[in-house]
Amino acid sequence: MQGVHGAKPVILGISGSERAGGNTDLALAHAGGLVRERGAVFREVHLRDHRISPCSPCGDCNNRTSPCALPDDMPAIVEEMKRADGIIYAVPVHGFGLAHLMQIFIERAGVGYLRFDRPLANKVGGIIVTGRRYSDASVHNQLMDNLLLNRMIMVGSGFPALLRNTSREPGLRDPEGVDALERMVHRMIDMTLLLRRVRASSDESVLPLDDRNERVVRARSMS
Repeated sequence: MQGVHGAKPVILGISGSERAGGNTDLALAHAGGLVRERGAVFREVHLRDHRISPCSPCGDCNNRTSPCALPDDMPAIVEEMKRADGIIYAVPVHGFGLAHLMQIFIERAGVGYLRFDRPLANKVGGIIVTGRRYSDASVHNQLMDNLLLNRMIMVGSGFPALLRNTSREPGLRDPEGVDALERMVHRMIDMTLLLRRVRASSDESVLPLDDRNERVVRARSMS
């Protein structure tokens, strides 16, 4: 598969699981295999392998006009996100909510780097949530809000990719969840290719990018 100017589309998978080889890793690996089968490039970032500081008490996040100054691996991960055509967040449910690695990550990424000009605008987004039984939809909704805040494009693909496993052993034991994951991945690739074709034919973005920052007051018509 060749995209615009001969480059293959890139999908970046970001895992917020502490457990190597667990349900989240298996689900993200399955998604990666589907991406590669479609001829696109799949890259993975496992947050557990990176040094990511939680937000500090500096208190100037709502006023500063430059990226976060905390010295860690966040800038490199954000650059990977900027280079990708699509991004999949994969995360387990912990304590009835979003696993802490992903929570820290989306806080730091959003407030410290992405809020200034929303560089992820018009990239294709996807979400995978793994859990035992409860609160997976709540976690999915939180990540959905985050992707929409960043002006990303979410493709309707049937049921959300919520994968449940009540066994002690990791595994893709939820056929309906796996089916939802597969449908999501294929729709993401389809949308990525569509966006690239439009950009190649018109040299313009499919959606306008003149309203990237929700903190900038928009001009309103008085009529």
